[in-house]
Amino acid sequence: MTEPERWRELGQQLRVDSIRAAAVTKSGHPTSSMSAADLMAVLLAKYLRYDFDRPDNPGNDHLVFSKGHASPLLYSLYKAAGAISDEELLTFRTFGSRLEGHPTPAIPWVDVATGSLGQGLPYGVGIALAGKKLDRLPYRVWVLHGDSEMAEGSVWEAFEHAAFYGLDNLTVILDVNRLGQRGETMHGWDLDSYAERARAFGWHAVEIDGHDVEAIDRAYGEAAAEQGVPTVIVAHTLKGKGVKEVEDKPGWHGKALDHPEEAIAELGGERNIVVQVAKPEGGEPHRFEAGGPLELPDWELGEEVATRRAYGDALAALGSARGDVVALDGEVSNSTYAEIFAEAHPERYFEMYIAEQQMVAAAVGLQVRGWVPFASTFAAFFTRAYDFIRMAAISQANIRLCGSHAGVSIGEDGPSQMALEDLAMMRAVHGSTVLYPCDANQTAKLVAEMADREGIVFLRTTRAATPVVYGADDEFQIGGSRVLRQGDDVAIVAAGITLHESLKAADRLIAEGIDARVIDLYSVKPVDGETLRAAADATGGRVLTVEDHWAEGGIGDAVLEALSDGEAPARVVRLAVREMPGSGKPAELLAAAGIDAEHIAEAARTLVGAAVSAR
Repeated sequence: MTEPERWRELGQQLRVDSIRAAAVTKSGHPTSSMSAADLMAVLLAKYLRYDFDRPDNPGNDHLVFSKGHASPLLYSLYKAAGAISDEELLTFRTFGSRLEGHPTPAIPWVDVATGSLGQGLPYGVGIALAGKKLDRLPYRVWVLHGDSEMAEGSVWEAFEHAAFYGLDNLTVILDVNRLGQRGETMHGWDLDSYAERARAFGWHAVEIDGHDVEAIDRAYGEAAAEQGVPTVIVAHTLKGKGVKEVEDKPGWHGKALDHPEEAIAELGGERNIVVQVAKPEGGEPHRFEAGGPLELPDWELGEEVATRRAYGDALAALGSARGDVVALDGEVSNSTYAEIFAEAHPERYFEMYIAEQQMVAAAVGLQVRGWVPFASTFAAFFTRAYDFIRMAAISQANIRLCGSHAGVSIGEDGPSQMALEDLAMMRAVHGSTVLYPCDANQTAKLVAEMADREGIVFLRTTRAATPVVYGADDEFQIGGSRVLRQGDDVAIVAAGITLHESLKAADRLIAEGIDARVIDLYSVKPVDGETLRAAADATGGRVLTVEDHWAEGGIGDAVLEALSDGEAPARVVRLAVREMPGSGKPAELLAAAGIDAEHIAEAARTLVGAAVSAR
């Protein structure tokens, strides 16, 4: 059997096994798998360099299925490589199986979870960045991409960044099978429309028949030889290729075949080809030297420093102590102060411009290779990348996000720049950590804590300079809080900018004979339930929360959840932003929202007065 004949047989085997896998639960996407089978057969048999016994081998290529619904094809590849058994293949989509409907890193050969379309290529850009700029190893990143998902804006963010960074180690295999979920795609089989746009973005583009294995072979060779630019292989394919009942027919997306036995017979029956996948060459990844023990910056008590500035200073110091720390920013580094890191460690800084989806995806891709990424932008703009953030949790990714310019306290820029939902959205991410420091020393300590924290870690920073209230030697445990004023009449719980307003309010109240306990809830998730419940018990259940955030999903709700576990009932009054803000000075906007010191003091008086009246 010649090599091309073997590739054709392997392609048929991948189609048959995709049909068999989907037949188990009568669900899945076999037709989407069948269109790309020949493309993947040639890749597996000749071009992929991967040690399936050592998925952590730093020289391994990376294969990302951006069209994650074609998971039957991916799992059939694993079977063909000898990585899984036929018995495991037939557990596809069953409860408890690691072969889920869309791939996740529960499987050791999967780098990132895919299935939300338009994300695989942006992740691939991050992995390719790691290979070319950081690891400096010759591994390649192969992305199987669907034609329907080319409509996603995140894809074009990725195309632009890949060309800008000269990622010639990245190849996109575009499976143009014409049919999406509900019918024909925007461009159908117009291969030129895809190729010309890719070329306009600075890519090398090759148009082929995606079922001609010899043409596929030539295209992969061309991609591997291309220097200085990424390559996209635009492949004309047929959805459901090889089975007349479904080939190039609409209405079969996401459906198992009605007659799998007949379809398998039509494809020539079951096969059991096992491919000896080529292993990568040896070599260790480049690592940057560490500069010794961590020496965080510190500030004097009473000094006024913006926490966003402290983030930049602390991140640069962390980068000096640790060679694995990298930073990304969305073209606002002079506001987030990530520019301090960029100036200190330019070889580990990546400018993502105004492309927040690509920025988060690149962070996920970088951590695949063991790097420790910190990504920053205005907190409001992380909403644009929220799907990437939630998918990062499914990917079991460890990334650190810093959102600056939070709340009405940013002032004159107005509501389009004010993050007022960021705490809620980040708290909702599975396994996330949400931190909201109030001063520079606290920020620096929390940045250091973030570096080794698993999962999605979000730090909210403030635009305005705020007074330093903690000493440089103070330590801050994630999941903790700090009681800054003692009192048993009422507990005021705040963080960030409203912590300072709460301290002012407490000073006013003490002069009136009201002892207010002030709690700095710098760890919004996980929350310090023990301290909160103790405060509620000590104050007779009188708790006041204050936040520069919408009333839904932020500090107030975190406190309510924590107190719901308490034995004694608590009356929680929540001060938050409830009306759409406009432009104005920070003090004006805090007052208008009812979250400044005066309104906090008034709410505390009312809460204490109500308790006295009740007695």
